[in-house]
Amino acid sequence: MLTGPGATIGKARELRRTMSPPEVHLWAELRKRPGGFKFRRQHPAGPFVLDFVCLSARLAIEVDGEAHDRLRQAYLDEGRDEWLTGQGFCTLRVPADEIFRNFDGVISGIEEACRSRQPLHHPAAPGGPPPRTGED
Repeated sequence: MLTGPGATIGKARELRRTMSPPEVHLWAELRKRPGGFKFRRQHPAGPFVLDFVCLSARLAIEVDGEAHDRLRQAYLDEGRDEWLTGQGFCTLRVPADEIFRNFDGVISGIEEACRSRQPLHHPAAPGGPPPRTGED
């Protein structure tokens, strides 16, 4: 589970109250659990705050506005992505304007990214059926 120090947690709480319009629009759909995946918004992760994350798929979703086109921000984003990769997470970057231009496509892409990161086999539920004969 990702978490962060107290300062990062405080920053995450503040960012939940001041989300950008593209983030608000995306969150309105992600909170409905598309594809059966649960998402969190403005989630602390080490020294970073992730815009959205699906912990079960280990997928971070970052909404990139025009500030992310600047060289310094691109460099910082690269460092964040490397840190997340080291934690076993993949980062999906979504341009903010794409959320308004192709919302259904963005949601479909997020669902597909989550599905592709799921394990092929899930363990049996506790108390589930016993293994078939010869499969001990």
